[in-house]
Amino acid sequence: ALIVVAVAAGAFVGQYVAARVKMTEMPQLVAALHSFVGLAAVFIGLNADIMLNAVTELREAGMALEEAGLTAFGERLWKKDTTEIAILKVEVFLGIVIGAITFTGSVVAFGKLAGKVSGKPKKLMLPSEKMALPVISGHWLNAIATVACFVLGFLYLDGAGIWTMVVVSLVAGFIGWHLIMGIGGADMPVVVSMLNSYSGWAAAAIGFTLGNDLLIVTGALVGSSGAILSYIMCRAMNRHFVSVILGGFGGDGGPATKIAGEQIAIDADGVATALGEAESIIIVPGYGMAVAQAQASVSELTRKLRAQGKDVRFAIHPVAGRLPGHMNVLLAEAKVPYDIVLEMDEINEDFPDTDVSIVIGSNDIVNPAAQDDPNSPIAGMPVLEVWKSRQVFVSKRGQGTGYAGIENPLFYKENTRMFYGDAKDSVNSLLPKIE
Repeated sequence: ALIVVAVAAGAFVGQYVAARVKMTEMPQLVAALHSFVGLAAVFIGLNADIMLNAVTELREAGMALEEAGLTAFGERLWKKDTTEIAILKVEVFLGIVIGAITFTGSVVAFGKLAGKVSGKPKKLMLPSEKMALPVISGHWLNAIATVACFVLGFLYLDGAGIWTMVVVSLVAGFIGWHLIMGIGGADMPVVVSMLNSYSGWAAAAIGFTLGNDLLIVTGALVGSSGAILSYIMCRAMNRHFVSVILGGFGGDGGPATKIAGEQIAIDADGVATALGEAESIIIVPGYGMAVAQAQASVSELTRKLRAQGKDVRFAIHPVAGRLPGHMNVLLAEAKVPYDIVLEMDEINEDFPDTDVSIVIGSNDIVNPAAQDDPNSPIAGMPVLEVWKSRQVFVSKRGQGTGYAGIENPLFYKENTRMFYGDAKDSVNSLLPKIE
């Protein structure tokens, strides 16, 4: 009965929250849900150890199974021999470690996605770098914390109490926090995908602990699919998968190249005139489109331009938005024909033959510094080469930097014009001018 009540309460809260979450806030919701899976793994692991100790005390008191009145998980623990108990402790240890890393990592990811935590990568240094002492930071801190977890794990297997697992959960929680704090720039879609994988493995660990085959299978499916997706995204971004796992992603780089020139603004009449003269148009959507909820307006603009016989297509970067497939979902919601929505590899070579490129709420994924500036934090990351178009219009709220916190030379190029304002309002201002 209590389980039914708990499930009903959880379902009600979940439905209540999900119904009030905007499509633009979906990445934050996903990160938050990942954290719940990790926290559940920690609690179940600790509870399993408490139950194991209780069953052991009943056994040592000379009670029979019938007298103890154990059922379900307690009965399963009673029937385990010494070897099986040792295996259970390993499962508990792994579940707590993975769960704690997933929990704190997901909380940090939620904070970054919601703008409550700085998106720039940060590494903890001990002692403070202001002190004239050797500094331990970055991967060394993570490595020391990992070794500490395994030492505590061996102590736990050797008979130490539940305190070892409590400390492990705290240390692993630090690892998760430090790993995700060390990831910055425009790389949050990879982080969300990676945390999705972690939550799957945490669920699988819970399944092993509870002896639940369904949890094991579903957890393994989620864990492996999340890992594969993260790997594919890293390949698309020319990054190393291992560096993501270790939290060494999206670094600061060296001193960036200074940008000469100024940003030149344009109004709706100027953009409409250029679109009227263009034959081929590529639209590059980004997180700014999601924030402004401009997808319906963009869809209507696309419909009007195509009705005039113009070739209109969309270019989607692998990490556009804050979630894998974020832009694809928004465009599908706005009923944009799927056959004109193309991935970066399919369309990047077409920019030199394109009359007009419209960048809507994108910044880092169209930054030429990734190719031209070896000191840029996003150096080496494949980007959409919109600057090769004859004309580029950038719909942007203001002159701020993107999620990576770096300037974009695209905005200063001779063939680029800045169409300032809210993305939805800007696109809506174009619609009456295009018939």
